[in-house]
Amino acid sequence: MVAPLIILNRGSGSIVEKYSQTERLMTFSSIQIFMINLKRRKDRRDRMLRTLYEQEIAVKIVEAVDGKALNTSQLKALSIDMLPGYRDPYSSRPLTRGEIGCFLSHYYIWKEVVNRELRKTLVIEDDVRFEHQFKRKLMKLMGDIQQAQLDWELIYIGRKRMRVREPEKAVPNVMNLVEADYSYWTLGYAISFQGAQKLIGAEPFSKMLPVDEFLPVMYNKHPVAKYMEYYESRDLKAFSAEPLLVYPTHYTGQPGYLSDTETSTIWDNETVSTDWDRAHSWKSRQHGKIHSDAQNKDALPSQSPLNAPSSRDEL
Repeated sequence: MVAPLIILNRGSGSIVEKYSQTERLMTFSSIQIFMINLKRRKDRRDRMLRTLYEQEIAVKIVEAVDGKALNTSQLKALSIDMLPGYRDPYSSRPLTRGEIGCFLSHYYIWKEVVNRELRKTLVIEDDVRFEHQFKRKLMKLMGDIQQAQLDWELIYIGRKRMRVREPEKAVPNVMNLVEADYSYWTLGYAISFQGAQKLIGAEPFSKMLPVDEFLPVMYNKHPVAKYMEYYESRDLKAFSAEPLLVYPTHYTGQPGYLSDTETSTIWDNETVSTDWDRAHSWKSRQHGKIHSDAQNKDALPSQSPLNAPSSRDEL
């Protein structure tokens, strides 16, 4: 199936949607942009396209793998098995089919990055809100990274920071960037060709855990040592924007919150529902209050270039 090509046609004041056999997309800063969206979540898709249109950002929409539609035969055909001993840190439940669908959605993008030899790619999910002047700030950050010749493979632009009592290490010569510690969520991140190769090369299908737990394993920052033992190579070069550039549209307990990954069924038993997470998932809550000593102050100049005034405000 050919993914839809979204062209932002500002002249006509409309968003024109076309199916195309070509891979030519309007991008910025030489970054290919993918947006993951469940076909049944048209509401999220439309909201994101309106927001992206206002910022003159074009994306390639990737139809997400719907975990609720996965059956046991499909999982067996893909040789998917849960990482032995994995349990959600808050509810103690095992992997869900929604989480498998989320993992596969990201994995297939990594495969495309490798197959097309894309040097740098931006991946965003469909439930994010953009920081003020997002486009300009991201372009500035990526430009600074390129100028510093930083060897990077993953850069979070949206995440839930889990270590909140000590600061992360600032990156020399690049403002607004830190070395990523243990983090949740895959709201938005940049991935390099080499980074995608490493993630695929880890062969995660036979030892799967949620994708936002898998990434910290791959950069050797997961707090559960026994999970990391299943992945021999854990040298992914991971960083994070500081401050972040995208945030969730909703958190657990807020009106409109719905998790498509956590409210599904247990991965190996489609009769066991996990809908209790709808109200009690701590994973989707806002991160804990960051201790005053844990603020990433070293990554921030006295007047951050990312926060400098601009002649044009973006969403």
